[in-house]
Amino acid sequence: MILQPILPIFLLILCFASPISAATGRIECNSFPSKILTHPVNYCVILPPSYDADKSRKYPVLYFFHGLGDNEQMFIHAGGFNLVQDLWERSQLGEFLIATPNAGNSFYINSHDGTVRYEDFLVREFLPGIEARYRTRPGRANRSVSGVSMGGYGALHFAFRHPELFSSVSAHSPAIIDRLPAFSAPAQGGSIRTRVLGGTFGAPPDPAFWDRNSPLTLARTANLSGLRIYFDCGDQDDFGFETGTTALDKILTSRHIPHEAHIYPGRHDWPYFAEHLPASLQFHSKLFLP
Repeated sequence: MILQPILPIFLLILCFASPISAATGRIECNSFPSKILTHPVNYCVILPPSYDADKSRKYPVLYFFHGLGDNEQMFIHAGGFNLVQDLWERSQLGEFLIATPNAGNSFYINSHDGTVRYEDFLVREFLPGIEARYRTRPGRANRSVSGVSMGGYGALHFAFRHPELFSSVSAHSPAIIDRLPAFSAPAQGGSIRTRVLGGTFGAPPDPAFWDRNSPLTLARTANLSGLRIYFDCGDQDDFGFETGTTALDKILTSRHIPHEAHIYPGRHDWPYFAEHLPASLQFHSKLFLP
């Protein structure tokens, strides 16, 4: 689940960067005050090329969730902005905002002990705040969510829990598994796995809490009518997330819920994400109203 930003910087610049034209997008990073979390939350927003030139225009917004070990500047330090810029310059992507909040290790949910209410922050503060601060179009049809790894888990969880908020959801290598591994009570310091998951899911992680929040569990009962769904994973994922991806595909198929799911060659790293990120960005772009 920990991303590796150094290699992808080179790969993305090499593969996707193109000469910068006169009309370019830009990145704006700031912090957002939160009463729910009791501290400011850093975020970045990628603004499309026409945002500054056309002050009367409003835009759809894609909320993009980073993976474990990353932060709100994922698109900057991993080269994602170059990729988006290239798609805009080639007219292969419609114009919309991309908002990336910092989520730490929260998995974008409310923690087991209730001390970190990150999902509440997203619903009650972050989405309304972004859409008030920037020129965005209102309503579900103009709002989507996506993510990679931990962020893929968060995007699917968030969309399945709140399908009334989003028109579409996508995920790359989402950190979902169909069975929680056994955990022993943490010794002094605890294992890396326990330390990473413990703050959100309990230490040791609570299987019932894990199951309640799993996108797999939510997919079995949530009313997903009208929600467009895309997800993919590498067939050699370093954490075995292709198993959870396949399980999610089977659940949605059994419920006759339209979706697009893929298992591609690849591991759990930024070269894989960079290869398939254009597909999800274009997936959302086609669904946004013109």
